[in-house]
Amino acid sequence: MDPRHLFMDQRLAGKCAYCGGVPDTRDHVPSRVLLDEPFPPQLPVVDACAACNQSFSLDEQYLACFLECVLAGTTEPCDVQRSTVARMLRELPALRSRLAASRRTNEEGTIVWQPEVDRVRRVVTKLALGHMAYELYPRHEDPTAVFFAPLSTLGESQSGAFEDTPFRDIGVWPEIGTRAFMRTVIATGQESMPTPHGEAWIVVQANRYRYIVESDESKVRIVLSEYLACQVAWE
Repeated sequence: MDPRHLFMDQRLAGKCAYCGGVPDTRDHVPSRVLLDEPFPPQLPVVDACAACNQSFSLDEQYLACFLECVLAGTTEPCDVQRSTVARMLRELPALRSRLAASRRTNEEGTIVWQPEVDRVRRVVTKLALGHMAYELYPRHEDPTAVFFAPLSTLGESQSGAFEDTPFRDIGVWPEIGTRAFMRTVIATGQESMPTPHGEAWIVVQANRYRYIVESDESKVRIVLSEYLACQVAWE
């Protein structure tokens, strides 16, 4: 069974992955602005309406630039690692000024960055909705919890829980035909036999983007640039 062409895609076609409306475009999950060129082949795509697709673009652009500036410690285009972000910083002076204004020095003399939390939350939620639609099934209701923080700020127990993909029994198996199900089958001739190993991190691009969809808990975990840990959950 080709995971790029599962029957679930056809059965669930006709709805925007983000709002449930009528789609008239397709959207990459994750958005390419969060990745480096050359882009990974066969990036996941979901159906989306033009309104949703366009409404997230500026927030995604902001987050991509904010993360890179935080990692570089500056908004100077020549000092950031990602060429795409360097180009945006040069071409969008208003965005660069906005990012520079978020860089401050605290009372201890340490440089800190203040993100625009609502914009980050919108992007993280959008990414999780896209992954749910692609891997399992669409969720058009608001999530019950959205969390994001730098990986380095998580305590040892928090970090371990976030990163952990333990061998465990699957309480609820994903529906046959979904990608979440296909990712849990043994890679042998017995492709219909589920493995009790649970899900594993899906690395879209090394050091840039990875995620995991927990089918038994309707939860998505994402790591951006090996810096920002994100988790979105539905009851």
